Amino acid sequence: MAKKKTDPEAESAKKDNPNVMGLKAEVMDQPIVDTLELNYMPYAMSVIVSRAIPEIDGFKPAHRKLLYTMYRMNLLTGGRTKSANIVGQTMRLNPHGDAAIYETMVRLSKGYSALLTPFVDSKGNFGKVFSRDMSYAASRYTEAKLSPICSELFREINSDTVDFVDNYDSTTKEPTLLPTTFPNVLVSANTGIAVGMASNICSFNLEEVCRTEIAYLSDPDCDIYTTLPAPDFPTGGEVIYDPDAIREVYETGRGSIKVRSRWRYIKEENLIEIYEIPYTTTVEAIIDKIADMVKTGKAREIADMRDETDLSGLKLTIDLKRGTDPDKLMAKLFKTTTLMDAYPANFNILIAGSPRVMGIRQILEEWTAWRSECIRRRVFCELSQKKDRLHLLKGLSKILLDIDKAIKIIRETEEDAAVIPNLMIGFGIDEIQAEFVAEIKLRNINKEYILRRLEDIEKLEKEIADLEDVLKNRRRIKAIIKADLENVIKKYAQPRRSGIVYSDDMVYEEEAEKVDSYPVTVFFSREGYLKKITPQSLRMSSEQKFKEGDELLLSFEADNASELLVFTDKYQCYKTRLSDFADTKASALGSYLPTVLKMDEGENAIYVLDPKDYSGSVVFFYEGGKAARVELTGYQTKLNRKKLTGAYSDKAPLVSIVPLKEDIEIALTASDGRCMVFSTAHLAPKTSKTTQGVAVMSLKKNKVLVSARPLAETPIKNVSRYRVRSVPAAGALLREEDSGNEQLTIE
Repeated sequence: MAKKKTDPEAESAKKDNPNVMGLKAEVMDQPIVDTLELNYMPYAMSVIVSRAIPEIDGFKPAHRKLLYTMYRMNLLTGGRTKSANIVGQTMRLNPHGDAAIYETMVRLSKGYSALLTPFVDSKGNFGKVFSRDMSYAASRYTEAKLSPICSELFREINSDTVDFVDNYDSTTKEPTLLPTTFPNVLVSANTGIAVGMASNICSFNLEEVCRTEIAYLSDPDCDIYTTLPAPDFPTGGEVIYDPDAIREVYETGRGSIKVRSRWRYIKEENLIEIYEIPYTTTVEAIIDKIADMVKTGKAREIADMRDETDLSGLKLTIDLKRGTDPDKLMAKLFKTTTLMDAYPANFNILIAGSPRVMGIRQILEEWTAWRSECIRRRVFCELSQKKDRLHLLKGLSKILLDIDKAIKIIRETEEDAAVIPNLMIGFGIDEIQAEFVAEIKLRNINKEYILRRLEDIEKLEKEIADLEDVLKNRRRIKAIIKADLENVIKKYAQPRRSGIVYSDDMVYEEEAEKVDSYPVTVFFSREGYLKKITPQSLRMSSEQKFKEGDELLLSFEADNASELLVFTDKYQCYKTRLSDFADTKASALGSYLPTVLKMDEGENAIYVLDPKDYSGSVVFFYEGGKAARVELTGYQTKLNRKKLTGAYSDKAPLVSIVPLKEDIEIALTASDGRCMVFSTAHLAPKTSKTTQGVAVMSLKKNKVLVSARPLAETPIKNVSRYRVRSVPAAGALLREEDSGNEQLTIE
């Protein structure tokens, strides 16, 4: 067979491009659901279960690996060692790199001050939780050991209280949980962001948590608010006690808790010292915000501000101008800066590998069940050891009844391997007992030794009976838990760091910002431009200028101090004030509301109204012939420029918005030329802003409502022809003499 000739250029091309050789990359079609299940879900579950969400012992895996490594390094009773040494040893359990491990150590340290009960006794610069720019030193410069309270984490670690698993390369073992003797899950603050969920657990005072657990053990229906009044934050501050907010957090595990800074006024130097701030902010964020307020003229009372934090603790100093009221200034700063901030609670905890958001009582229930199981396992381990010891001693007791016989058996046995079997045959004992007897020293074969061993048997039998009773008796297990908690309180209890301020005890109120009051006329165009013009300017030039293609949608008289509600086509409402807009002229285009109010992308303003004292209501008319009357009080908020989602129903396109101070007659027009007039008295006010309302106009198939406006603003002459006594109604065809000019509607 002739050999096939090869082309050198073709061979070279095949080497450069494997696809030429037929080794084309295989492309598989796979449904997106299968891709998510096979590739994404394992990653998501790993982040949730093995990284971001704490478990019932109050620790994440990274915390647990670090603390257990330090325990094995004898850093609970020994002296400090370099942090770099600890980080290196921890990498045997945690493969995520030295930077991540050291950052975990920093957060657990006493120096960083992020925990009420720090677990790492640190030496050196570990930064501060209240500072964004105060960086911690490198691990080669700092030293650390375990804090004394860690003895409550590892006291029972060797008594089979928790499971141990292989580390990532199966070279050693590590605990799945730490057998904490107190509810650390509530004592240590914890924050984690997983995939599709997060956890944010605020800290509580150690003594208060232990007292609450003791009360819960005595009565599961106890009033936890008496022993656990509010969270306690490591940075101090004052918790603004809102009973409804606290109850929501305690019962659901979600909610918001307000915390404000602590400050004092130094009258002699006319300055304010802020020495404790909320846990959720930093000194740099506060300084930046106040500096911005000074630049924009919103804090003219402040002459200077500086950070005087030193080894004695945090201190922000604000120099005041002469005549400044410090209470009113702090009220303003609490309102506009993070000197008063909210902690968003989210008690998401892993229970048996599954994330659960729980309230305080549920957490105590789960911790009690877990702690009870730890105690049962410890008792069972101790029971097994004592039973093994008793088994050996009972074998010894049989030998000690006839020592001479035992000595004779051992002496007459020719081979060493036959000693154990001969003892088993001679005294009727098993191999373990015979092995124990054979190892007894010759000096111990005396009367005193024999009597002591017999006493040990009686003592062990009593102890075993007691331990077996513990396993059967829930009350005794609860008593052990209580005793452990009392011991923790006695050794490690500390006073609260965060004060509690009740809203009724607030000694000052927020100062209302002074706004000039004078009459203005508001003009709003279809494209979303707003003008605020004074009467004097309007008299000089009343011809309004608009952008090409734009036109006037509505105008009304108001006061410069008035608030405005701006409705958008994204079913949202923005609250602002007329004083935030500069006075302008008729020749100007005005302010573009989507930009000024920082609306969402593609969102447009469609209607503006002055709610005045929020005593009236507003009626929304939809294409389907329905109308919803909503009380204006539903849009009343305490903050300006606040975006309200769900401002009206999104079930059907909006046709018109009509504000009401009192009941009036409204004229409706349909796309088929029919018209009806009805009184708004037929519309009952609704409490929900997103209500679809009630049907007011009966429409034919494929016909829609095209306009709705007050009767007084229409050219209708024959009102009786279109007026209806009840709704819904079909109306009558609109006559030519009643049509007039086309009205303005929202599209």
